[in-house]
Amino acid sequence: MTQASDPVQEEMQRSLEQRMAIKFCVRLEKSAAETRHKAFAEGREYVNDENRAGRPSTSSSDDNVKRVRDLLNTDRRLSIRLISETLDITKTIVHEIVSESLGMRKVCAKLVPQVLKDDQKARRLYSPLKLE
Repeated sequence: MTQASDPVQEEMQRSLEQRMAIKFCVRLEKSAAETRHKAFAEGREYVNDENRAGRPSTSSSDDNVKRVRDLLNTDRRLSIRLISETLDITKTIVHEIVSESLGMRKVCAKLVPQVLKDDQKARRLYSPLKLE
């Protein structure tokens, strides 16, 4: 097990222990404020998570990433809120696309790539010399 997964495993174990405690309270006919109390009172016997209905989120699909990239290429000063309203995508998804999928961050009110390419670094070094 890697260290990165330890907090996840601990949280899953803690959640499992909480469900076991709730089940124990139900067996003793004591009330609990937890949402799972009702399920155990109605006869649920296991404490593992159930499968969830529905399809996975597709908001950060390739199509939406392309739409956000195209919009940012027209004006890099757009805010997350404005991009969200323009493309009708939630702000959290737009932020995820911009920061994770496109690898950009906010610098002086302008979204820029985090890593400069070699030619961009060279241009940046020689640009001040041209101003003199």
